[in-house]
Amino acid sequence: MNEPLTVTLAERSYPIRFGPDLTAQVRAEVDQLSAAGRKVVVVTDQNVSRHQGHAMAAMFAGAPVWIAPAGEETKSLPELGRLLDFLAGARLDRSAAVFAVGGGVIGDLAGFAAASYLRGIDYFQVPTTLLAMVDSSVGGKTGINLAAGKNLVGAFHQPRGVFISAGLLASLPAREFAAGMAEVIKSGLLGDAPLFAALERAPLTVNSPALPAVIRQCCAIKAEIVAGDERELAAEGGRALLNLGHTFGHAIEQVSGYGVYLHGEAVAIGLAAAARLSQRLGYLATEEVARIEAVLAAHGLPVRLRAPLPLGALLAAAGRDKKVRAGELRFVVLRAIGHAATQGGIDRRLVEDCFREVGAV
Repeated sequence: MNEPLTVTLAERSYPIRFGPDLTAQVRAEVDQLSAAGRKVVVVTDQNVSRHQGHAMAAMFAGAPVWIAPAGEETKSLPELGRLLDFLAGARLDRSAAVFAVGGGVIGDLAGFAAASYLRGIDYFQVPTTLLAMVDSSVGGKTGINLAAGKNLVGAFHQPRGVFISAGLLASLPAREFAAGMAEVIKSGLLGDAPLFAALERAPLTVNSPALPAVIRQCCAIKAEIVAGDERELAAEGGRALLNLGHTFGHAIEQVSGYGVYLHGEAVAIGLAAAARLSQRLGYLATEEVARIEAVLAAHGLPVRLRAPLPLGALLAAAGRDKKVRAGELRFVVLRAIGHAATQGGIDRRLVEDCFREVGAV
C-alpha cells in the first residue's frame, strides 16, 4: 500500500510517495537539496500554517515560508504577483525548489509560480487535503482563475515529487474531506466501476481503514491517464476524461463567486448534471443517475445548487471553458458507470435542461 507510484513521463517522470506520515522523507529531500547548494522555499496557506505548524517545522525548519490567505480567491493574479515577488526577494536561482504544502489552491498557485519564475524551477507537492491528494497534486496542471473563468491561465509543469501523508487528513474539516470525495467518486465513475461500487456499499470516512488504499488507487488512475496524454491533446478521451463534471462545476464556481462552493462541492453538482446529460443522450438509465446522486449525497456532497443561479450566466461561463474546441463545447459523458468518453455536438437545449435540473433558473 505504501509502495511509491511513478508518473511515467520520460525524463520528467517522478515518484508519488505514500504513508501515514512522510515528515522524515520530506525533510530528507530538503536536506539533500540544501546539501547540493540548492535553495528551498515553502508556499502554504494560513490554515495549514495554523494546524500543521509542528509538521511544517519538522519538514522545513530554516526555509523561507510564504503564507497565503486560505480559499479559492488566492488563485488570482494579485496573489501570483505577490508570490513571484517573494521568490525574487528570496534570491532564488534556477537551481532552487519550491515546496507546495496545502490543498489544490496552493498546489496550483505555487506550481504556476514555479513554472513562471526564471522560466521554470523545480517544485514538489505536499498535499494536505483529500482533494489535492487524489487529484490536483498529480499531473502537472498549474494555474490561476480569472474573472472570466476557472483555470484560464496556467502551465503544464510537472512536480519533481509528491509526498502523500494520509495522517494529515486527521485535522481536515469534514466539509473539506467531503469535497475531496467528489474527486474520488469521479475516479470511480470515469474508469473504475468496482471503486464506485465499494463507495456505494460503504461511504468512505477519514477513519476508514480503506482510505489509504483508495487514495493510492485514485492516484494510479490519474497517473496512467496523464502518462498517455500529458497535455490533453488527444482527439478523443485521454486526459480530458478527468474533467468529468467539471464543465458544469467550473461554471457554477465562477457564476456563484469563487469560494461560495468548495471546488469539490461544485464538481459534485457537476457530476449530477453530467449524469443527467448522459441519461438524456441515452447512455444511463434513470436508476443509474439515482445511484450516482445517492453516492454523492452519502458522502455529504450537494447534487443541487443551494440557491438558484441564472441559466444564461452558467451557459456563458461553460462556453468559455478550456474544453471548447473550434467554438464547440465538448462534455465528458458516461457511457456507463466506470466508462467515460468525450463528446461534442451536443444539443444546447440538453445542456440547458441539465443546468435547470440542478437548480439554474
